Amino acid sequence: VSRPEMSKEQKITESVQTFGRKRTATAVAHCKTGNGLVKINGSPIELLTPPILREKVMEPFLLLGKDKFANCDIRVRVKGGGYVSQIYAIRQAIAKSIVAYYQKYVDEASKKELKEKLLSYDRTLLVADPRRKEPKKFGGPGARARYQKSYR
Repeated sequence: VSRPEMSKEQKITESVQTFGRKRTATAVAHCKTGNGLVKINGSPIELLTPPILREKVMEPFLLLGKDKFANCDIRVRVKGGGYVSQIYAIRQAIAKSIVAYYQKYVDEASKKELKEKLLSYDRTLLVADPRRKEPKKFGGPGARARYQKSYR
């Protein structure tokens, strides 16, 4: 490899990739150096539906302040699950990505500060919820409930 070609590759953008999960929904957040752009599946965060759950996704921004997100772009891909679990997966992916970005490219002290602030508010912002649906068994309509039994 000749040296002049190496100088082109020096422009590697600082980026981290993290994921968030809730039930069967998975969101992958790609956080890179930029100017505060946030997109979810290619559309801006302001157009996220339903509007009531949009507040949930805005939580990391409201907690940490917009200034923390001003120097990085976040793009989120999400699939699987329903409306609500996708929303929870997105907010977890965003929170984890900003913490990972600060750890990798800023400094450990500010990363610790962000992490403590997020964890004190809601643990599910950084830690996935391991609960899943219990499989249905025979002899009943669900996982635990049994069909009614009659003696006469």
